[in-house]
Amino acid sequence: MDERLTEASALLHAVSQWLDDAPANRARDREARTWGRVAKVSEEAGEVVSALIGATGHNPRKGTYATMSDVERELLDVAMTALCAVAHLHAADREQTDVLGLLGDHIHAVAQRAGLL
Repeated sequence: MDERLTEASALLHAVSQWLDDAPANRARDREARTWGRVAKVSEEAGEVVSALIGATGHNPRKGTYATMSDVERELLDVAMTALCAVAHLHAADREQTDVLGLLGDHIHAVAQRAGLL
């Protein structure tokens, strides 16, 4: 794997651990932390929709207040939040789990189902 991807995968685990170590999260049991991580993905998805509404001016009262760059940034936040949730699921075996490798495997499987491979 390329050095940047190796570093990025390690950073996903580090951010995931940082979130788990926050005082409010340490007070929760593992199941509650997992529910929080999954729910956060939905919250971030809502921010994508808000940015898209703002970029396309779909709320006449507010007009255009965002850009497609804002939409892109919010989409990347969703992706990172989801990948950190996957890292959270693998906290016990983080040294052996390449989160971006799992993503690559998933992309490959979806492309295969779509008949692209």
